[in-house]
Amino acid sequence: MAAALAPATGSVSDAAPVSDTAPVSDARSAAVAPGPLLGIPRQRGGPGAGALAAETGVHSTEAGARAAAAGPDATDAAVRPRPSWPWQPLRLLPTPVGTPFTFGFAVVLAVTSLFAEYADPGLVSGLLHGSSTDVVHLTQAPLPVLIASALWIAGGMTSGYAVAFLFVLTALERRIGARGAAAVFFGGHALATLATELPVAFSVAVGGLPESSLHRLDYGISFGVMTCIGAVAGLLPAWPGRLLLAVVGYLALTDLLAYADPLTDWGHLLSLALGVASWPLLRRWRTRRAAPAPLLGDLGHPALRGARTY
Repeated sequence: MAAALAPATGSVSDAAPVSDTAPVSDARSAAVAPGPLLGIPRQRGGPGAGALAAETGVHSTEAGARAAAAGPDATDAAVRPRPSWPWQPLRLLPTPVGTPFTFGFAVVLAVTSLFAEYADPGLVSGLLHGSSTDVVHLTQAPLPVLIASALWIAGGMTSGYAVAFLFVLTALERRIGARGAAAVFFGGHALATLATELPVAFSVAVGGLPESSLHRLDYGISFGVMTCIGAVAGLLPAWPGRLLLAVVGYLALTDLLAYADPLTDWGHLLSLALGVASWPLLRRWRTRRAAPAPLLGDLGHPALRGARTY
């Protein structure tokens, strides 16, 4: 009986060797293992995910071993997060990459200011009168004269509006982008100019002002800067924004009460009000700009068809 059972026992061990069937099962499991789906971007995993995780684990183990060998102080220093600086002084000034509109416009204003300072006075006077946004020029060529009048700084590069231009437009462009900052600046410049010059034209038409008022010299960046100050006050935190608005509003009101140039001073207050009136639009613009962009190909997924993007 033992001799009869011996071949059967040997046949069972030979018929099912573990080493022969293991590679087949591994190959089949690797063939059906879930992998990345084609056409769906940004998936976790992938062909090299396992190797990458293993490599990361090796590096983490080695780093932990080195930190443990160095002592507890080194381990705490490696784990302790680095302090982040919320306030960076260099971000207050324009840069070619971070704030291209403010930087390029500042270069243009610097060139025109140097030209006005050192060029022939007669030539400079002719250019300034040709760029003036008076009633005559606004009726003849409104768009060119509105653009040309914003290319000069009344008072030169040392004026307060020149300094405010650098800091205010840099802060505004970093929050709503170059196109938004340009729209706020030129929109406020144009609207405040028209709002101050149209009453002059009406007063001359009804006889309230002499015809010489149609040729008044009016140029500079002050209307656009005041509009940007009012706009950026709504994008700053509560206390800094309200403080900025209160200080600038007080200065503008003081100039108006001095009655040195009432038409321009009214334009400054109006420009500041235009910037404040743009707060809801600019906040929606900023939220839309900060929202993550939709992934390429996601809208083609059946579950996401018809979804709106902002």
